[in-house]
Amino acid sequence: MNKFISSGIAHVVRFQNEIALTYARLWFAGKSPLAPGTCGSFMAICLAPVLFTPLSGWGRLLFLALITGTGIWASGRAAALLGRKDPSEVVVDELLGQWVTCLPFWDIALGEYLLLFALFRLFDITKPWPIKILERYPAGIGIMVDDAAAGVYAALCFWGIRSLYL
Repeated sequence: MNKFISSGIAHVVRFQNEIALTYARLWFAGKSPLAPGTCGSFMAICLAPVLFTPLSGWGRLLFLALITGTGIWASGRAAALLGRKDPSEVVVDELLGQWVTCLPFWDIALGEYLLLFALFRLFDITKPWPIKILERYPAGIGIMVDDAAAGVYAALCFWGIRSLYL
């Protein structure tokens, strides 16, 4: 009987690991051989007009809280499974950061989505102070919060640019 239970537990753990890796990679985006972070961000910005920006302010915040919690779990587990602190194939943090960038804006035009994408990638790649420091948090927390901060920087920059042109 113990062998049966152990086998069942092993199957559950393997299934959870596959779920974590698939979600952390945003299905196929994280498996891109070139620039998986950019692919994850592009996937996120393409999904934003359908899944994120139509929501109310509270709906957006709730969705971001859900992505943050599940992303911390998945990215932390994926990092442990892959044996690296912040594996490049983990891109769920790009989803969070890209949608944080979109959070305060309604009526976003197509060209503005592209600018939001570019600004987030700029801040995610360059990691100006204090974003780089946030990577020091343990496991999935560090993976997720630095991208959320890059999203805040990108949103503030976009707000400034947008206010100049409207």
